[in-house]
Parts: sequence; structure tokens; C-alpha cells
Amino acid sequence: MSYKTILVHVDQSRHTPARIRIAAQIAAAENAHLIGAAMTGVSRYLYRQAHGEITATMVADQVDFLYQRAEDALVQFERLARESEVRSYERRLLNDDYHGGLCLQARYCDLVVLGQTDPDEPQGRIISDLPEYVVLNSGHPVLIVPHAGEFKRVGDRILVAWDGSTEATRAVNAAIPLLRRAGNVVLALFDPPSGPVDRERHGEMPGADIALFLARHGVKVEVRHQVTSSDVGNALLSLAADTDSDLIVMGGYGHTAFHEVLLGGVTRTVLETMTVPVLMSH
Repeated sequence: MSYKTILVHVDQSRHTPARIRIAAQIAAAENAHLIGAAMTGVSRYLYRQAHGEITATMVADQVDFLYQRAEDALVQFERLARESEVRSYERRLLNDDYHGGLCLQARYCDLVVLGQTDPDEPQGRIISDLPEYVVLNSGHPVLIVPHAGEFKRVGDRILVAWDGSTEATRAVNAAIPLLRRAGNVVLALFDPPSGPVDRERHGEMPGADIALFLARHGVKVEVRHQVTSSDVGNALLSLAADTDSDLIVMGGYGHTAFHEVLLGGVTRTVLETMTVPVLMSH
């Protein structure tokens, strides 16, 4: 298993170069094709109407302005891709809204790389729920890069949050290419389960089966049982700091209803206060 196509979201954020470099780093290691995708932010349906019927209006002028912003972001992507060790890359400018456009492109990629929402940026307020929306609706793993901190390398020391759920299983499987190359992998079970129902999810020895599964993929895993008196989200981030992890792998929990993103507590905590990149899968 390996990544063949990696998609990175590019825009006018000051954090975009960092996420492009991380995506390029992974693409180079995997010999994968890298796609930089920039959305104008305007629904493709509105764009068709604006350019088909009212091209002389202020709406059309605004669309052209947004188009140019996306074009400028892609110029930056191309420059950074050329400077990296990526062998194959392309740019895509999409006349679409951020949520729908990114999810559509993600369906045809192995991994999506985007940034954590930065509330201090105007763009962050417009697309504040973009990371969680893409996690819940793209059908593919999403690597989210924090807006605070500097991450020269990602995936040398990985922390896996394991609870035996479908979401966590998908995240672990999606992360196998990264886990294989990691120098250290810690698999954490918070408040180790007990009882018949939990044994159905974890087996007789919680953590043993998933560790064996990963070992067959060439991944060396250290299993840790963590008892916490705090909420699991903060305990996970604290453990990441204690283990000097540069990547967290976890399931993304939640659903959407009437276009509102509803997240589980752990997922929300991590998305809001992450200190290292996080690979999530729903």
C-alpha cells in the first residue's frame, strides 16, 4: 500500500507554504503525484450564471477578483513544488466553493492535506469548518496542519489513538505508508476497556490485535494503556507532547445535518487545539 495521488489545498493563507512543503515531502517519499487545488470560493452554479448572463455586472468583477486570488495561490504552489523533490505535480484552479470543490477533488486522491482553521485570518472566518467538513464528507484521509508551530518533517514519530472503532480502523489503514517509515510509533488506548462488549471490539488483550496487524505491515508499535482523569482529547495532545510526536493518527467522529458539522468531543478538541499535524479519517 502506498499513496499515489496527494491533494493539497492552496489559498492566500500565510500558512499555505507550510502545508505545501509537508504535502510535497510526503509525495516525494511515496513517489506520488502532487495536486495543488485552489478554489475561487464561488459556487460553480453561481459562476456559470455570472459569466453566462451578467458578465458586465459587479458580481462578475468580484468573481474575476477571486479567480485571480486563486491563480496567485497556484503560482506559489508551482514554485514550491519545483523547489521540492516531487517528481510529478499539477495545479488545478476550480470555480467552486471551498467545501464542495475540495471534497470533489478528494474523491480521486489517496490523501488530502489542508490547514487548521486560523481564526485570526479573514479567510479562516469564512471557511471555519472546512477541515471537519472535508474529514466527514470526502471519503478519504485528511492530514490537517496546525496554524501554530513549525513542522519541518512529519511522520518520524507517530502517535496513534486507538479505540477499536470503524473510524480509528480507517485512519490506521490510511496511515500505513507513513507508519512504515516512522522511526517510532506509539499506539495509545485511553482508559483501557473491560467487559464483554469491549472485548468484541478489542479482543482479549486490547491493543494486541492491532499491533500484530501493523507488525505484518512492517510497522513496529509500542502499545500504551493510558488512564486519564481529564478528557481524552486533551490527554491525547498531552501524550503527543510527552512522546515528542510529530503526527497524530486518529478517527474523525461526527456527522453533518442540514449543512451543520456536528463533531464528537475528542475530534473537536483536537481540531481546535492541535499542536502537531493530525491525520484523520471518518
